[in-house]
Parts: sequence; structure tokens; C-alpha cells
Amino acid sequence: MTRVRLDDDLAVVTGAKTAKALKTGLGLATVDDLLRHYPRRYLDPGDLTDLDALTIGEHVTVLAQVVSVSTRRVADRGRAPSSSSRRPRTVTQAVISDGRGRLTIVFFNQAWRENQLVPGRRGLFAGTVSAFGGTRQLAHPRYAMLPDDEGGEWQLDDDESATAAPDAAEREAMGRLIIPVYPATGAMPSWRIGQAVRLALDAVSDIDDPIPAQVLDERGFDALDVALRGVHRPMDLSQAERARERLRFEEAFGLQVVLAQRRRALGEMPAIARPPRDDGILASFDARLPFALTAAQRRVGEEIGEDLSRDHPMHRLLQGDVGSGKTLVALRAMLQAVDAGSQAVLLAPTEVLAQQHHRTITSLLGSLADQGLLGGEEQATRVALLTGSQGAARRRRELLDIASGEAGIVVGTHALLEENVEFADLGLVVVDEQHRFGVEQRAVLASRGTGAAGSRGSRPHVLVMTATPIPRTVAMTVFGDLDVSVLDEPPPGRGRISTHVVVPREKPAHLARAWQRVREEVAAGRRVYVVCPRIGDDAPASADEVPDDGVADDGTGQGAGEDRQAAPTSSVIDVVAELRERILPDLRIGMVHGRLPADEKEEALRRFALPATDPDGYDVLVSTTVIEVGVDVPTASTMIVLDADRFGISQLHQLRGRVGRGGDDGLCLLVTNAAEGSAARERLDAVAATTDGFVLARADAEARREGDVLGTSQSGRRRSLRLLEVIRDEDVVLDARDAASAIVDADPDLADMPALRDMVRRIDDDDRAEFLGKG
Repeated sequence: MTRVRLDDDLAVVTGAKTAKALKTGLGLATVDDLLRHYPRRYLDPGDLTDLDALTIGEHVTVLAQVVSVSTRRVADRGRAPSSSSRRPRTVTQAVISDGRGRLTIVFFNQAWRENQLVPGRRGLFAGTVSAFGGTRQLAHPRYAMLPDDEGGEWQLDDDESATAAPDAAEREAMGRLIIPVYPATGAMPSWRIGQAVRLALDAVSDIDDPIPAQVLDERGFDALDVALRGVHRPMDLSQAERARERLRFEEAFGLQVVLAQRRRALGEMPAIARPPRDDGILASFDARLPFALTAAQRRVGEEIGEDLSRDHPMHRLLQGDVGSGKTLVALRAMLQAVDAGSQAVLLAPTEVLAQQHHRTITSLLGSLADQGLLGGEEQATRVALLTGSQGAARRRRELLDIASGEAGIVVGTHALLEENVEFADLGLVVVDEQHRFGVEQRAVLASRGTGAAGSRGSRPHVLVMTATPIPRTVAMTVFGDLDVSVLDEPPPGRGRISTHVVVPREKPAHLARAWQRVREEVAAGRRVYVVCPRIGDDAPASADEVPDDGVADDGTGQGAGEDRQAAPTSSVIDVVAELRERILPDLRIGMVHGRLPADEKEEALRRFALPATDPDGYDVLVSTTVIEVGVDVPTASTMIVLDADRFGISQLHQLRGRVGRGGDDGLCLLVTNAAEGSAARERLDAVAATTDGFVLARADAEARREGDVLGTSQSGRRRSLRLLEVIRDEDVVLDARDAASAIVDADPDLADMPALRDMVRRIDDDDRAEFLGKG
């Protein structure tokens, strides 16, 4: 066979038909893709699969023993012999077992399979678990029968759609003591993937190792070619685990090299120092604050202030739990930049959040935001707002204020990334909700230079905020090019939030009591949110509203493989009608969702925030997750989340952070019909058990694969992390970070390490491809 390289097309080694199946079903296009498609587990022919643990709808590969097999004829019941809809003539059924549980496999019009499915013989069976007549079964599964006790050969099913039967070398490879089981599809079962892997391993040459020899030697790791053979064709489980340890480290190492290069590059870039002033706007703002900063806010403020005072760009991540006061910390940083004669930008992912930030900042600044206006302070600035839906006249005014420098603080959405937005002197960029932006997006503003008033070679300082607490190892893996500050202390005066799970099908009276509680809260002058997973009229949620913390596999927030409710999920439009007409007809019900025009969303939020005595106010606001972050209504005390199982842990934690912000205690009711003991109920119980966002973030990360942990905007990295789980493998991440830093310090451009340089380029390209895909 022709020798091939890792970046060659799969068809070179597998043939066009198999290559097409691997690409269509599993996204594998190159030899490297295939060899990086690692087994999910290994089977010992002596250990049968626990069949009782299988669930309906699951695609499985099981190792089991044939107990019995039979074929029966089925009558056509009077249909004409030529009818295309005639019933099967024969049904072949075999029962397979693990010694305890049993599973039926079924074939129609394939009586010849009795010759292969010999009772007492073991085999691998692949298919989707279904149920018929109360019995679990696999209909038309793919299978491969193991050699019998007398030393026979593997026997694959003779389905016409199968690829050619294995040759002698392939049978030898499949006859190893340890059987790898791959993530597979119906068209490409695990053992067929194994055959393709064997062909690739035999054909590939010149496997350059991206990990330097010194790093391998220090840790006792095998070279890449040895590790790939060990993970795919191990003689025992210890060899497989040794290979996986090496490959797991490689994944962490590649990411950490990318981040180490970014840290180094940022450190070498010039920036204009923006030191604080004793007599500026920030000092005036601090003097009139009606409350004292928390110790955490003071500490983090000092860290940011010191960064802004340096002549190289700040690049810092500010994270804190719900209600920890991140916006206030960011505003003080922006005022320090304004005091130094520059402008500061706050980039928000949605118009609702941008508008809320604009209201909050102007409210906090008061007359300090009224530069040039009657009643404005002598030392004041202006706060501009730029969004995509603004009218042409308003947009022109805002762009002029930004370009002239009249607006010291600019708040906006992706509209700020457009090329026609010019700044007089951009000194600080604050990015809110970092997980909604790709690496390139957050870099667009940072690459603009400081504008006409500054040096074009300089970069603005960057502060990235996230309202979703991130476990330390996740932050180190995703945001390792940033310094990290944590607000771990809530401001005084915040109410406590109690959370309860309400299950109507188990206790119907509890939902009725929830609506009664809404009346009581409104009667006391407080406000209530009702959150739904859908808008209604079969309208999908907007991009602002799709759950982004990894639970949704179909845009609904429902976890993959979980039991879905028979009834459709609650929608804003339907719930508003139900509340107005039947449940709460005497209360004032408003609604907000991502498909409303910006002015209607703004008006709904304004009316919800009005005092209880105002006749124009809303008592209850029915919403999608558009109110998840940034919305601040101090009188909101209660939230009811309908179909709460459709949301993930982090999203529910953010949602309930909208209540209890005015000093009163808050209440969050999570309404669900998810079965007790299901993954969905476990998520809801976890949210109800604690209000510590960092505890929830770790539990969330431990329950999910790292692709979900990294978030949708980081999905370029998802292909890079196949074995590494950043929570479980904390020691691996730390070790890889140390090794990567040493390598980059010694050879920043990786000039003497071409294989490592190629791996780093691929990781960087993944990030950029994700950014372009958002366009």
C-alpha cells in the first residue's frame, strides 16, 4: 500500500465508499481525523455488556451471547402477491444475553441469519434500542460474531450494504484480547471503524510528534505513533490507558501553547498607560456612592487600576457570581480611562443587555453623565448607545459623539464592530458575557488602535466580564490568555433567594399555590417574572435566547437522551393569553422576547420597572431568556420558570439572579414534569440546593463533556479536546501549562518545532473558523 501522511484524505486508505460514510456520519475527513477518533471504551470478550442498563432510543454496541434463534413465517393476510405493502414473509428472532438481562434482535426476510447466530456464540451487536410489545429489541442490528472456543474466525454479517469481508490480517487484528468500541453510527458500526483504523495505522508514515522530546522524556510518555497504536490496538487495558494519558496531555499542551503565545504577544504590545487621578470623575463618583464597596470590589478594582496604569495592554477576565457587582467594577475602570483622557467601550451581546447597561450607567453617574448639559457637572462625560436597530438620525448623532470624543463611555452591541465606527481615543474595551463572543470578535475593537488622539501603534486595554461562574481549570483552559480576577463577595443589602422544584403531575396543588403566591407578591407592591422556553407560534428563539450552557441538543434546552414531555413546552404567547384570560385576569401582564422590535422590548422592561402605584406598570412580565443577564428591576421578588428542565444549571442560576436585587428576599420556582431520578430533575435539584454559583459551575462542568463546558462560542476547540476533561484532569492542565510556558519562553515562534507549530496553527484556525461561521 502507498505510504500516506496524516493530512491525506481518508479515501487514500479506506476507499471512497467507506471514506464517504465516515465523513457523512462522523465528520472524519483525513487520516488524522480517523486516528484521533478514539475508542470510547474497551471490551474484554469475557465480560459481557450489562443489557439491563440500556435505554430506549440509545444507539449501542453491546457484547452478548446468543441464547436462542428461530424463524417463523408470517401470512400475507389476503394481500395480492404483487402488493408493495405486503407483510414480511419471515421474521428471524434471536435472544442475546449477558447472563442476566436479555435483548431480542429481529430481522425480516433474512432467515439465513440463523446459520450465523449460533446459540452459545458471542458477538458484537450494534443498533438503536427500541421496544415492541413491552420487549426491548434491536431491529436489523449490525453484528460481528467472535471466534468460537475452537479457534475459529470472526464472522461479520453479510448484509449487502456492508463493506467487503475482512481479510486474514483484519481478522487477526479483530481477534485481539481487547476489543475497542468506537463512537459509531448505524451505517458505520464500531468494528467497521476499527477496520478503517487498522488500514490507516498500517499505511501511515512520517508521524511527526508535536510534543518536544524533552517534554515526553520528562514525563515518561511514548512517542505519538506508539500512543496511537496503543490506543487503537492495545494488547491489554494498561497499554490503552498509558496511550490515553499521553494523548490527553497532548490536548492540554496544544491549548496551553496557544494561550502562552497569546500572553507573550500581549505582553510585548504597546499601550498608553491610563493612570488614575485624585481629582477626576472617578473620585467624584466614589464620593457620592450611597454605599461602601465590598472588600472584593476594592481588591479587584485595585488590580484593574494597576493594569490600566501600565504601558502594555491589560487583558483581564472579571468573573463573579450573580449580584456580585461586576458592572460597578467595570464602570469604575471605565471612569479611570476617561479621567486619563481616553474613551471606554462596553460591548454587550444583545440589545436588551446593552440598553440595560446604558440605563444603569447613566443612572449611577447622574449629573456626571451630563457633560455640556444644563445641570451637568464641571467634570463630566457623556454615555453613548449604539445598537443595530437605532434610527438613522439617532445613529448619526451617536457616531459623531463617539468620533469627536464627546462620549467618553460608549455602550453597544455588535454594531460597535462595524468599520464605520471611529473613536477619538479608545483606551479601554470591556466585553460583557465573553462566552457569547469568539476570540476574533473580542479582538476587533482591541485592534482598532487608540484613534486620532493617541498612538496608532498602541492597543486599548481589555477587560472581559462573565456572569457565569467558571471553575478554575475551565477558566485556565478557555481564558488562559487572560489574567483572572474573581468577585467572591456579594454586596450588602441583597436579599436571599430560595429555590424550589414544583412538579404539577406529582402535586397539582403546588402549581395553583405558585399562582396564588404571585397575587400575594403583587399585592405587596412587588413584581414577578414568568420565564418560558419558547416564544410561541412555533417561532424559534432568537440567537439571544438559545440556551448556551451545553444542555440543549436541539435548541430547546432539553438534554440529549432525556425523556421529553408529551405536551409541547410553554411559550410566552400562550402563557400570556392563559394568565390574562383565566389564571390572573385582574393583574397587568406584559411580555418580552427576542423577536420583538427593540423599542417594544425597551417599553415592556420600562413598564415592568415602574412603581406599583403607576397605572401604566406591569405586575407580571412573561419572558424568554432574553432577561437572563443584565436586567435589574429592584422590585422583582419572584420568578416562575415553566418547563425548567429545558434549561441548564448555569442558565437557571443566571435567571433567578434577576430577583431579590432590591433588598427583599427572592423566590424562584422551577416548574417541571421531569421524572424523579432523571438527569433533568437532578439538575433542578442541584440548583435548588445552593445559591453558590461556583459550586453549581463545578457540578455543571463535571456532569458534561468539555465541549459543552467551553460553550458554543468555543466550539472550535471542541474537536481539540477528545479525551481531556478539564475538571477531572486538573493536574494534567496545570502540568501542560507549565510545560507550554517553558517551551514558548525558550522558542516563542516554535521555529525548531514544526509539528508543534502546525498543531498550534490548527487550533488557532478552529477559533477563526468559528468566528467566521457566526458572520
